[in-house]
Amino acid sequence: MKDATAIRQRVLEGIARNREPGFHFAGNFLGVSFDEVTPAQSRFSFETGPHCEEADGQVNLGAIALLADITLAGAIRGNLAPEQRLATVSMHLQFTGAPMHGRVEATGFFEGFLDGAAGQQGLSRVAVMAGGRKALFGSGAFMALSPPPGVTLHPMARERRAAAGVLVEGELTPPEADILARADHALEEATRRHSFIRLFWGQDPKRTKTGATCTMENGPHVGNRVGHFQGGLQLGLAATTAMAALPDSWMLSGISAWFTSPGEGPAMKARSRIVHHGKLTAVVSTEIAGKEGRRVLKAVTTHALRRHD
Repeated sequence: MKDATAIRQRVLEGIARNREPGFHFAGNFLGVSFDEVTPAQSRFSFETGPHCEEADGQVNLGAIALLADITLAGAIRGNLAPEQRLATVSMHLQFTGAPMHGRVEATGFFEGFLDGAAGQQGLSRVAVMAGGRKALFGSGAFMALSPPPGVTLHPMARERRAAAGVLVEGELTPPEADILARADHALEEATRRHSFIRLFWGQDPKRTKTGATCTMENGPHVGNRVGHFQGGLQLGLAATTAMAALPDSWMLSGISAWFTSPGEGPAMKARSRIVHHGKLTAVVSTEIAGKEGRRVLKAVTTHALRRHD
């Protein structure tokens, strides 16, 4: 695959950065920059390239959703202790249709805590720019939680990380070696089908008679700080599977998702079902199930028929 050496090196750099606690591998691999975290707003960004682009040159949807997720959470985190765990309750994104090319930048705005709730649930909104054009805007809700038993959380980094050190491949830990093996396999397969990033994440949905399905292996390559399937990547899996339920003549216009349980288990299975197929708009319902078939996420997506110029 073209750029295979550079992509592989980027994976190794992500693994090296991930040895510093406080973030997760997916964000370190993408090179997410913590540009600003204040009580009023947050700003995050990353540079694009072959490591995170689809075959058409646009940024992978999972990468976009990951950035939206951590930016929404970051706007809330500015009002909490830097090590506080936040679990995504819901996220709603409206796409503008602008191509997702170039540097991706997201700005989040704190909208307060849910009044009258027994727990501390933060509210925020986000706008994501791609190549200087607004690609999407949306909102989210996040619950402040204690870490799982036996897990110690470290403060989220609030400045760009230093360059990664040199790794000796023979000294990788088993989880790190698994990440690199997945990358090598994706680089080999990407020469024949799909992009590297789609195969690396495990987003390879298949169309069915009523929609689409996708089984994605869980692990450190897609995990969050406590080892669960990262929320933005969950949203990306749901959206990608929903898009596969319709022909390429349809474009994703919006997604609303509700997170119902932690993303635990060896694999995540997404199932999409078309619930409306009109002349100009369509609606798809998607569920992701994890450990013991327990529902992890419920999403509804809207789609628009592409204009033929």
